[in-house]
Formats: sequence, C-alpha cells, structure tokens
Amino acid sequence: MLNCIVLIISKILSSIIGIFKKNSGNVVGKIAIKLRPNIIKYFKIDCPVIAVTATNGKTTTNNLLSYIVKKNGKVAVSNTEGNNMETGIVTKLIKNSTITGKIKADFITLEVDESYVPKVFKKIRLDTLIVLDFFRDQLDRNGEEESLILKINEFLKDYKGNLILNNDDPNVARLGKANPENKNVYYFSVDKYKYATKEEKEVGEGKFCPFCKTRLEYEYYQYSHIGKFKCPKCGYGENDIYLKVNSVDVKEGTFEVENNDTSEDRKREGTTYKTLANSIYAIYNYAAALAFSKLYNLDAKEALATFKLDNGRCEEIEVKGSKTLINLAKNPTGANVSLRILNEDSDEKDLLFVLNDNIADGFDVSWIWDINFNIQNVNRIITSGKRAYDIAIRIKTSGFDKEKIETYLDLDEAVKALYKTKGKKYVIANYTALQPTRKVIFDYKKM
Repeated sequence: MLNCIVLIISKILSSIIGIFKKNSGNVVGKIAIKLRPNIIKYFKIDCPVIAVTATNGKTTTNNLLSYIVKKNGKVAVSNTEGNNMETGIVTKLIKNSTITGKIKADFITLEVDESYVPKVFKKIRLDTLIVLDFFRDQLDRNGEEESLILKINEFLKDYKGNLILNNDDPNVARLGKANPENKNVYYFSVDKYKYATKEEKEVGEGKFCPFCKTRLEYEYYQYSHIGKFKCPKCGYGENDIYLKVNSVDVKEGTFEVENNDTSEDRKREGTTYKTLANSIYAIYNYAAALAFSKLYNLDAKEALATFKLDNGRCEEIEVKGSKTLINLAKNPTGANVSLRILNEDSDEKDLLFVLNDNIADGFDVSWIWDINFNIQNVNRIITSGKRAYDIAIRIKTSGFDKEKIETYLDLDEAVKALYKTKGKKYVIANYTALQPTRKVIFDYKKM
C-alpha cells in the first residue's frame, strides 16, 4: 500500500514538473527513493530488460536500441535523455508505469552508469547486459578503472542472463569468464579499418592479460587499446564471435556484417549497412546494437540508416555557411577519438575546445595531458570553459603555434571568435560544457 501511495505522489510531482515543460530527470526518483528506499522492487516487469554500460558510447547505443525497437513496431521504455543512475532509472519507470507499478512495454532499454550496474540489478531483473568499453574516467568519483571492472565482474559471477561483450576491448572481454556456468555470452568484433595502426597511438589501459599477467600482443589498434589482441601465453582474446563487422568505410558510413547462412557464397556476401556515422568509435556502438538485434530477431537495417543522435554526439549542423561538428569528450579516449575524426578530415578547419571542472566532470582535469594533440590542417584553436587556460596550455605544449590559440572565458565570445572566419568548424566539449556550448552555437546560428 505504501509503495502505491509513493508512486501516486511521484506521478503527480512528475506531472507538475511536466506542466512547466521541465525534464524531471533524477528529481522524482530521488524523492521516491527517499520515501521508499526499495521502490524499484515494486515495479512489475514482464518484458525483456536490456542494460547498456560503458565508459563511452552508452547514450548513443541505448538510444539506438530504443530506436530499433520502435522501428520494429514495438514499444520501448528507455532513459534516452541519460539520467543513468538509480534515481534517473526510477524516474523513468515511474513515468511509464501504472499506479500498481506495471510497466507496459515490449522492451525496457536502459543506459546505466558503470558503478550502478550491481546496485540497480540486484533489485530488478536483467535479461541482457551490453558492455562496450572501459577507459579511465572521472578518477575522483570512480577511482581507477580496474575497481569498476572488478565490481561488475563480481556481480556477473551469479548472473546467467545474456551478456553481449566487445571482444576488441581486453578490459571487457574478460567479463565473459566471470561465470563459467553462463552459456549466454555473446562477443562482437569489428575488423581492421583504414586508419587502424600497428602501434598504439593513444593512451590505453589494456596492456596485460588479466588472467596470467603476460603482456598482450596486438595485431592492430583501432583506437586507444581497442583492437585485435591475444595473450601469447594463455590465448586470452580468442573467443567465438557472435557478430563480426568488416569492410568498414567511415567516409561513406558503410560496413558489412558477416552472414551466418550455411552457404559459403552467402557467408562471403554478408549484409551491407549504410549509416550516418563517420567514426570507428560509432561503428562499435552499432555493432553492439546489431548483436542485440540478432539476439532478439529484430530488423535493424532501416534504423541504422536513419538513426541520428542530435545531442552533441558527433552532431553535424550548418552555421552561417560553416559546416560544424560537435562532439562530447569527457575523458582522454573521447577527446582522442574526436581529434582522430578531425584528422581524418583533410580539409582546413578551426577547433573550439570547451573544458569545465564541475562536479559531474570531475574536479581533476589532469586527464587532458593524455590527449594526443598531434592535429592536422587546423588553422586556429579557440579554448573556453572554466579551465580554458589549462587546455590552452596543454595545446601549446603539444607544439601547436601559440599565435593561433585564442582563449575566452566567456563562451559567447568564444563562439563568436570561432565563426569570425568561414570554413569547417569542429567543437569538442566535456560533460557539463556540452549542452551550454550547443545552446550558444544554436543561438548564434539564429542571429
């Protein structure tokens, strides 16, 4: 009875917030959990629950899963706005439940913060967990990456549901061995693409075998420590691949998926997908979504061809004649991938880098020293945000001409400076800087 009362109160609060056209975010969930700590257990769920976790890419992948479900004519409940901790997940479930707690959906897809996976799914069912990658991120909140991996690994020791893992990340593939009794482990992989390298070009964490501690050998690196690896001593990294992506062309936004048809001709032919993606980074998100689609027998081709996440994740817009690409970079890997996309574009361009150090970003911005600023065909770099001078110094020490670096603490002034010249523009912003930067750019576009 108390759970029902709390749910009614929460729904009324959510409606009031909606009247003022505000996103309830985590607020409703926070209040509900305060009133009833285990309110999440009250929800009645009769459909598959899919969770996506990772350091990078979980928002894009979760939104894509939801989009695929809807394109197949089914109902998805999903925290597509983010809000990926327990309070945000409870908020989303409250908004989509009856007063008795029943969720009416064909699928529930949830983006879940890495540290909250064990906490949330000890309380509600989990049918499929998708793990994309692990990188160092927000060290003052999360601690070292290994501590997060071990927490999830401990949770998985008793988990027997579906587990979709990135076989090209040695920090992720290891989770497939957490529970030897779980036969529902599915690995996905992406074959070498044009800009893959023999040597590691960016900071990475997957250097040693987690089982025998031998240094891993790589055939190639896609980016950071993501690539084709193997332990020369125990063979770690050799898994049966459930879904394999190959023939990646990031310029054209195309790739193929190996066909599992028993016919040798069909196997060779594969299935070609066309997307709006322009980076190897995004292709891994798509590969995970395709593994999910294959597992649940959903058609993903149309969804992949039309999916576009316009929230600052590789978002392309036109501003007064200047093609602009905006991307989130909240850790070294995210920044390095953004700069890799920039370098793969041979045209001349300007770059705006906005860096904050708010609570959600992590106060420690020393991670900027792990960014590879070996940038090409960039005429000017504008820096802004609370730590505008820190990132400017980092860029200067990389060897970039200091006369071509402009620093503005005021974001409006930084955007005006960016567009004082014509040509392509690239914008990189960390977590709390992303949406304010987008807003200023869109406001400037309307002027």
